[in-house]
Amino acid sequence: MEKNTEKGEKLEEIRSLLEKFTNAHGISGFEGEVRKLLEKELEPYVDSMREDIMGNLIAVKEGKGPSVMLAAHMDEIGLMVRYIDENGFLRFVGIGGWFDQTLLNQRVIVHGKKGSIYGVIGSKPPHVMKDEDRKKPVKLEDMFIDIGAKDREDAENLGVEIGTSVSIDQEFTTLANGKVTSKAFDNRAGVVILVRVMKELHERGIEANVYAVGTVQEEVGLKGAKTCTFCICPDVALALDTTIPGDHPGISKIDSALELGKGPVITVADASGRGLIAHPQILKWLRETADKNEVPYQLGVGSGGTTDATSIHLTKEGIPTGTVSIATRYIHSPVEVLDMADIDACVSLIVTAIENLKGRLHRNSTSRVVSTGLVLCNSLFILTV
Repeated sequence: MEKNTEKGEKLEEIRSLLEKFTNAHGISGFEGEVRKLLEKELEPYVDSMREDIMGNLIAVKEGKGPSVMLAAHMDEIGLMVRYIDENGFLRFVGIGGWFDQTLLNQRVIVHGKKGSIYGVIGSKPPHVMKDEDRKKPVKLEDMFIDIGAKDREDAENLGVEIGTSVSIDQEFTTLANGKVTSKAFDNRAGVVILVRVMKELHERGIEANVYAVGTVQEEVGLKGAKTCTFCICPDVALALDTTIPGDHPGISKIDSALELGKGPVITVADASGRGLIAHPQILKWLRETADKNEVPYQLGVGSGGTTDATSIHLTKEGIPTGTVSIATRYIHSPVEVLDMADIDACVSLIVTAIENLKGRLHRNSTSRVVSTGLVLCNSLFILTV
């Protein structure tokens, strides 16, 4: 009974954090609101924090032994105003990877310089559509946002200008059986994992040297991870993100064997190897930790899409890097769905892996690769097989 109560409390905290972070708005390049929330949540569990030039939040927990970087990108996909027509309607571009049809008839928030303005992405009513109109998908470049403005001058007086960011107006909601839905689980789920991991490391008194990083502009080129990793140069890194399951209509297990509720996903390779091919020793470290501690997990191999890990592992001489993700339905839509139990299991896996890392790393006096392991970024440690 006590164990069930503890698990219930953890899931409720996860639910609360997910609601807080997904209801916040922060498209790529405009992550400020999310960064402020993350800074507040991490503050009790770290020794220092700083914001770098790109806008990454770097929180440091000082400890003994090798350094571990945990990276979760703060940005969500969104839109940006590119033109205001004479009638006050806003034309826009996509920021990040949208399937155009998911945008049609959505309510949005236009983040004007005078404050937030609600709007809708309008379309022609079916009553006046011709047969050929019904058969053609509406392209993003043909869509527009209606904020109720009288004309261009009125829209500008409301605080809208070229370059104004726009996000989807969709709030967090609980579904059945521990599942929840919202916009921006990609990647506020990773951000929540980051917070929970740092909290548990602190509460359990685990001495570890950890960089907890909220990265920026992942959705538009893995940009923040590239710059902050160059500065940090950790010994080991893990990217925390979401990934695509194959457990709903419209997608098959051939496309993805992953499922909600079956545990976190340890990436073997993504983007058909063009992104990350995880180092065997990182996979061994994570899998053995999960097996030993009876943490359920799945292995992921993907053909499309990658994470911050791609930028991280190619920094300087190379950094041993892995990705641990949460299977999430309908990624890059306003109605993403995940299972909170997967987040709880992911936190357990990462905390235990960090706790056990010291036993796998041995101080090295040279900078050469040896047969029993891998020299890490600063050439001080060897991760043994």
